[in-house]
Amino acid sequence: MRFATDDLTNREREVLQLLCQQFNTQEIADKLFISPRTVEGHRNNLLLKTESRNIAGLVVYAIQNKIVTLEGL
Repeated sequence: MRFATDDLTNREREVLQLLCQQFNTQEIADKLFISPRTVEGHRNNLLLKTESRNIAGLVVYAIQNKIVTLEGL
């Protein structure tokens, strides 16, 4: 059972949006002023919360739940 979109933190949403825009871990860390390890932690939390198997699954989840739009990519 997938979590409700509301269960994502604001930071997780930010990381998810940047992942969908094809930024890598270091680029996301630089943009959000956090460490790459923190980005990896957020990414792992996103994978667990959404029950996605990989980044592609996260992108599908983000689009299906209107966290990002195709126009925004």
